[in-house]
Amino acid sequence: MNNADKRIPEEIAPEVLELASRYYAQQSQSYSPGELIAAGKEVNIPPELIQQAIQEVQAKHQQQLEKQKQLAHLRQRLLIFGAGIVAALTVWTAWTYNSLQSSSTRVEAAWAQVENQLQRRADLIPNLVNVTQAYAKQEKDLISLLVQSRQAYVQAATPEQKANAIAQINQAIALFQNYAAANNQLSSSQLFINLQYELAGTENRIAVERMRYNQAVQAYNREIQNFPNSLVANTFGFDKHKFFQANNTQVPKILP
Repeated sequence: MNNADKRIPEEIAPEVLELASRYYAQQSQSYSPGELIAAGKEVNIPPELIQQAIQEVQAKHQQQLEKQKQLAHLRQRLLIFGAGIVAALTVWTAWTYNSLQSSSTRVEAAWAQVENQLQRRADLIPNLVNVTQAYAKQEKDLISLLVQSRQAYVQAATPEQKANAIAQINQAIALFQNYAAANNQLSSSQLFINLQYELAGTENRIAVERMRYNQAVQAYNREIQNFPNSLVANTFGFDKHKFFQANNTQVPKILP
């Protein structure tokens, strides 16, 4: 079966006819050089001028075609360059976000270590209460202050509440130490001496962990404030962390 007798599927027939019509229109709308020369003779235009005009017009259209190709190539390069920039920004944003998240996690981990030591000091309060009850049963106000300060720390849920509870524990322990210094029987007991070692060791550990926490906060706050990290920090809501201040308030006096 030759090509003329080959059947064309119905679903592609419309597309074939449409394409053939476009080819026919292009062919019917074009002229050969001979046709243009013949048309020029009717108005007394020399053939050589027709040939010159054909060459100039063809050269002009060729230049326009080259410019279009160059513009298309330039647009393609700009699109590739823009896509590269977007990809680079995406990678940088992800890297910066992960870096800030890691810094924030280090701050939280450092604060957890501070809280461990603060909890350890709060857990010494019952021992202070036992010592006070053993050697100074009449000091009910001191015992009450010690118990209340520990209870306030255990029940604290927010950073502000914990800060207030830490201040109360500082007051209670300082008051206990002042009272022990004035009570020879209490200050000379082995229980008190052991507690003093425990308190001193805990205070040293708190100081070390507080320093590490503040260093982590300083590094984190500097990282989110530096440009261009600040752009990512502001976009994703990375807020500054507060430093842990170790300022003790004035110790209240217990009435005898």
